[in-house]
Order: sequence, then structure tokens, then C-alpha cells
Amino acid sequence: EDPSSSSSTQNSVAPELPGFYYDPEKNRYFRLLPGHNNHNPLTKDSIQHKVMECKRLRLLEEEEKQKKMTRSGLNSSVLLQKRQLGLLSPTSYCRLVHELKVNCMQRRKIEIHSPDSSVAGTNNFKIIVADVACERIFTVNDVEHGGCKYGIINLSGLGKESLTVEMYDNLYFTNRKVNSVCWASLTHPDSHFSLTHFSKLCLMGIAETPGCASLLPASLFSSTNPGDRPGMLCSFKISTAWSCAWCLNPQADNCFSTGLTRRVLVTNVVTGHRQTFGTSSDVLAQQFATQTPVLYNGCRSGEIFSIDVRQRNRKGQSWKATRLFHGSAVTSIHLMEAEHYLMAADMAGKIKLWDLRTTKCVKQYKGHHNEYALLPLHVNEEEGLLIAVGQDCYTRIWSLQDAHLLRTIPSPHPSSKDAIPSVVFSSRLGGSRGVPGLLMAVKQDLYHFSYN
Repeated sequence: EDPSSSSSTQNSVAPELPGFYYDPEKNRYFRLLPGHNNHNPLTKDSIQHKVMECKRLRLLEEEEKQKKMTRSGLNSSVLLQKRQLGLLSPTSYCRLVHELKVNCMQRRKIEIHSPDSSVAGTNNFKIIVADVACERIFTVNDVEHGGCKYGIINLSGLGKESLTVEMYDNLYFTNRKVNSVCWASLTHPDSHFSLTHFSKLCLMGIAETPGCASLLPASLFSSTNPGDRPGMLCSFKISTAWSCAWCLNPQADNCFSTGLTRRVLVTNVVTGHRQTFGTSSDVLAQQFATQTPVLYNGCRSGEIFSIDVRQRNRKGQSWKATRLFHGSAVTSIHLMEAEHYLMAADMAGKIKLWDLRTTKCVKQYKGHHNEYALLPLHVNEEEGLLIAVGQDCYTRIWSLQDAHLLRTIPSPHPSSKDAIPSVVFSSRLGGSRGVPGLLMAVKQDLYHFSYN
């Protein structure tokens, strides 16, 4: 059973009474007071938090006891033998191997070093995003007095024996909430593997206040001499901003998109040319295709639609191409490598795989938890894994092939709204010769789950 799912234990022991809470330990009912009350700990929020914390501690205790133990009959030699004897289909074999590797992952804390001793371990991680080569991670950190600051972590120190990383801070600070971040390249699409050509596109914005989009050079974080640090490549104010995406297709070179309130803005950072597409809802998630200059958008209304940025937005013309519909606000989308399928998650906790050719849902991944947060999806097609962190602070890993939930990882910190983990998964953390695994940033800590 999913440890974060609603428990039916209370219903099986005693019936629910409106306005009362049944404590199975004391075997009696207690009166609930509406809302929050400092003098009465028995509120719905406090009870729910207590139940979630008990489940989290129980899961952590079970993981410590099991260590590398997995369920009965699941080991590499038995799986290989069954595969050779023809007792397992290729699909079942791949899924079981992934389940074996995922369940053997153990958490180890990473030591963070910084040239500035005041940087490492002083602020809570909010967002971590890896570049395409997984050599570096861009971080957004909450600061104690409000606002956010940025940093870049070099993953080259993630070796087999040591787990250390270098974190570099910068001079820029924003008092705005950071809603979306993506890596960008201002040169040839293939140059995104080069350290020297990376730039960072940061999109900031909160409801009811103006936002801004900024393009930051990655060299801003690595130079030891502050006088040599370049300034922002691009920065402009916009309306309330929710999402951003960078285009790597040559037909829309040097372009990025920002998802705003009821419109999409596509900007060329070299020429300054902008295209505006009006929508009927806020655009919460975006991604460009690489084979064609097509932009996919996920909206608060639950609609997912695509835009061919080569066409001009003319009045009276319908510029929406592919259209898909969720029952709740779409919080994250991921276009698969062949670009025939699209993965999408919404605020009802639904994760669906859509066939873009037939515009039909072909798979659903159950167990994700979300009610109102903008939570990302992480897809690794090379390993055949889907990873998502829920609003309940559990990290879940599914098999892409058969949508089987392989593992549910509890957070090492108590669950809360400001402690939802941010994760990155790769087969090569630190570059082409890097180590495989899952990185998890929670509060001020960074953890590594070895996947081998």
C-alpha cells in the first residue's frame, strides 16, 4: 500500500463522527475544533501531520533494517536465469531489473564545499535543475530574511569513494518568488554539452505582482574575481509569470518562451523580436520540441495545446494545433524523446502518458499526490524510469513501460509545505564518466541515492 495514501484503519476500528476524532491508541473520541487553535492541539491539520510523520518515520525505520534487502525472489542472478530460460518476457525482465536497482538505492548525505564559507548549508534548497550533461546543477535557495538567491553546484566530486560537491554563489538576489528555471544555450544546439556556452534562464513571478525574466551567464558563478563577472544577458519585466522554456530547434534559434497569465510570450534574445499568443487560462508548464519549432503548453484550465512558433498570430485564426485535456490544472509536461508521446501531471495527482498522434491517453501512473503545488516530472527514458515528488514529500519512482510503482522514498526531513524535496536523476551525474543515481535536495541538505 502507498504509505501516503489515505488510511482506512480508523474506519475499520470505529465509525467517523462529525466534529470528533477517534484515537486508536487511547480507544476514545476527542472533539475537534474548526481551523487552527493554539490551545487545542486536536485540529485536522495537526492530526493529519501527526499521521504523516508516523508513516514517514516507520518507512525510514524499515529502510534502515532492510538496507540492500529486496522482496523475496528478486535478485539479479535469478532474474537472469529466468530470462535465459524464457520464463520472463523482455518487458517483465526490464521492469524487475529496474525494481531491483531502485530498491537497492541507499541514501548518503553529500558534503557541500564553497569558496565562500557562508554560502554552503546556510539557506534552504527550493529548486535544483541539472544541465543536459548533468555536470552541474543550478540551485534556487530561499534566504532567511525573504527572497531567493542562485548558485551552481559542480558534480565532478561525486566519485565512488567520496561524495563532495562545490557550490558557487553569485551577486544577484531577487525578492520575487522563482516559479520556473531552465538551462539555455546561445550557440549551436550541440553546444549545450560545453561548459563554456551554458547560460541560465530564470523566470520569476508571483501572483498579483509583476514578474521578470532574466538570462544569466553560467560564468557568473565560476569566476573568482568579481570584476571579471559579466552582467545579465537579458532581463525584462513581464506580467505574472508561471513557466519558461528554451528552444533548441534551429528554425527558432535563440528563442525562449514564458508562460504568463492568459498569454504566451515567445522572445528572441538576439533580435528582441516578440510574439504574443493569447490564451484563455494561465500557462503553468511549457516545453519546446527539438525536431520542430513547436511549443507545448499546459494550462490551469487543464488544457494542453501546441503552438508552431513559425506562424504569425493573426486575429481570427486558430493557432492551436494538438489539444489535450486534463480534469485539473496541468503542473508539468515532458515531451518524450521520439516526440510522439507527452507525459503530463496535474493538481489532482494524475500522471498521464498521451499519444500525440491519436490524442489519447495510453497510460496512467498512480500514486502521485498533489492538490495545488507546481511540481515537476522527471523522465529518464534511458533507464525507463519516471520520478515525481508529491506534495506529501514522498519521492515516487515508476516503470515507464508498465506504469508499475517501483519505490516510494520518504523524505529525511519532517513533511511540510516548505520542505518538499527537489530531485535530479541521471545515469551520469558529474558528466560522461559520472556516477548513476538520484540527487535529493531537502532544506539545507543534499543527498545521493546510488543507482547501480
